[in-house]
Amino acid sequence: MFENRSIAIIGLGGNLPFQGSPTATTLRQAIEMLAQPAMVIRSVSRFYATPCFPAGAGPDYVNAVAVLETMLPPGQLLDRLHAVEAAFRRERVQRWGMRTVDADLLAYDQLILPDLARQSQWRLLPAQEQIRATPDELILPHPRMQDRAFVLVPMLDVAPDWVHPVLQKTVRSLCDALPAEDRDAVCPL
Repeated sequence: MFENRSIAIIGLGGNLPFQGSPTATTLRQAIEMLAQPAMVIRSVSRFYATPCFPAGAGPDYVNAVAVLETMLPPGQLLDRLHAVEAAFRRERVQRWGMRTVDADLLAYDQLILPDLARQSQWRLLPAQEQIRATPDELILPHPRMQDRAFVLVPMLDVAPDWVHPVLQKTVRSLCDALPAEDRDAVCPL
């Protein structure tokens, strides 16, 4: 369809209603907003109920993953994701805080951005530092996707054979490496 197209994988989640709508409805609306002339939604995972992270910080989440075909370069795609979040009044008050919609660019083709050293630095950041530190640049693939059942379980629906360009493992093998209790806590709606 596109002359210069790329495949992007987007993680979506939320745990707050928007204008009285349940979170799953809000996520469906956010996915619909992503469709535009420069982006085609190729597949969307099932929606999953996932425990709030960190535990006890608020209501449980609804999460999904979408695969897009896009002509937008990564930075512009990220801007589009932020515009969708803003349309649903996403507020960035607290890192990993409650939100109506969160849209993360998980992967873009097999790009490693900004480079292998910076991606690895963020991927290997200790858990305590992850809470306090936020990158000031786009890091691809998402530096913590391999650690998150709420990302990998929905990704199994739409991209089980996608290979992480740094770790050289498929989504299926990354998911299998997670603790069983983490995977089991992500339940289809």
